[in-house]
Amino acid sequence: MSGAVRIMGLDPGTARLGYGMLESQKNRVVALGFGVLETPPGPLGTRLESLFVELEALLERGRPDVAVVEQLFFGQNTRSALAVGHARGIILLALARAEVPVLEVTPAEVKQAVTGYGAADKGQVQAMVTRLLALPAPPRPDDAADALAIAWCGLGPARMRERLS
Repeated sequence: MSGAVRIMGLDPGTARLGYGMLESQKNRVVALGFGVLETPPGPLGTRLESLFVELEALLERGRPDVAVVEQLFFGQNTRSALAVGHARGIILLALARAEVPVLEVTPAEVKQAVTGYGAADKGQVQAMVTRLLALPAPPRPDDAADALAIAWCGLGPARMRERLS
């Protein structure tokens, strides 16, 4: 075993689902890739099916050891919260089928892990992700940056597994 651990972060959404893949080995963390899975406007069932198929392909290519998924945040817009909930269901199903362990984190936990401040704004999170991962430019779109920040939250458990193996 190489000791490297692959962590996939997923930022749920039905129009855009952000993903980011990190690899942790000893004291080094590298961003292997990031981006978004996008669906065109249309019936919800069609969009969810598209996300599922694309996410399964992404999991097959990336083969993460663990996935970190952001928990649902109930804000002002209940309609968008429901859409995010549908996307989370698809994510959790795809991860279960791929037998990838899941860690769920709140938005505040993500902000705390990346910036040290649980109420940080999106710009602060994006700047710290860029710095922590030594990226040449801030990840775009925001959903991809958020997914990398979410993946960062899996480093504590991943590093613990490295030490135990």
